[in-house]
Amino acid sequence: MDNPGLHITVLLNEAIDALVTARDGIYVDGTFGRGGHTRALLGRLGAGARVIALDRDPDAVAAATTGPEAIDDARFEIVHSSFAQLPVALAERGVAKIDGLLLDLGVSSPQIDTPGRGFSFRFDGPLDMRMDTTRGETAADFLARADERQIAEVIRDYGEERFAVSIAKALVAGREGGHPARTTRELSAVVARAVKTREPGQDPATRTFQALRIFVNAELEELEQVLKSAVELLAPGGRLAVISFHSLEDRIVKTFIVRESKAEIDRRAPFAPPTVPLRLHALGRFKPGAAEVAANPRSRSAILRVAERI
Repeated sequence: MDNPGLHITVLLNEAIDALVTARDGIYVDGTFGRGGHTRALLGRLGAGARVIALDRDPDAVAAATTGPEAIDDARFEIVHSSFAQLPVALAERGVAKIDGLLLDLGVSSPQIDTPGRGFSFRFDGPLDMRMDTTRGETAADFLARADERQIAEVIRDYGEERFAVSIAKALVAGREGGHPARTTRELSAVVARAVKTREPGQDPATRTFQALRIFVNAELEELEQVLKSAVELLAPGGRLAVISFHSLEDRIVKTFIVRESKAEIDRRAPFAPPTVPLRLHALGRFKPGAAEVAANPRSRSAILRVAERI
């Protein structure tokens, strides 16, 4: 995993086993990345199937369509789009219902290992952090305009960082002193001075980098949006499979599945039909085995949750 650009697909077999119910169905990979799940999915499906992939990273789209990693398969199509725009992408392609939706959340290894993307404190590079480099505000731009309260809220809410206020104070003080954080190394240095203690083996900047990335890309808001869309788009018997890597994402997915797996009944009329019908059936929660974690340490925090449309 130390080779820049190398990507090992997490929970590959578990995700595809859980997702596929119709060999000639229509499936969506909402987070193409470098296509590990998509390729396995195509290998499992029949000649009449269709796979539509989405990714908002232009580099991922380019990898799918050009060069040695390109997928040459008439059943496959990739769209440069956030998965939050899934209903629009499907409507433009005449698709009303799908048989499965896979989401592999978070940042991919090529993104982490490319210094110019600014996702990692391991390399020095511009403090960008945008998954879609064609639009939106960079992390550096946010830190240049936001006040101390806004910065602290982002770091606390999205990074679960108990030293958020101290970090925000240090960032604003540096900015006002003519030394704004514009690179990953500059941000890491500020955080290291502000964070007094940290869990063994964890870099002091880990939570701050996570928080800024999630905020810049509106990751949690877009996740909530696509989950709501999924219930409407999945055909009866269709599957939703979501791989998350930290507690904020997993909490949203778990809460959503639990909520949609319960029917709401009017207690004043207990024998009447449910006011909100049961729409999903939770099928399980899966984690990588010891062998996968040993081969790919980045998989250790992954959780796969699966649900079926009723």
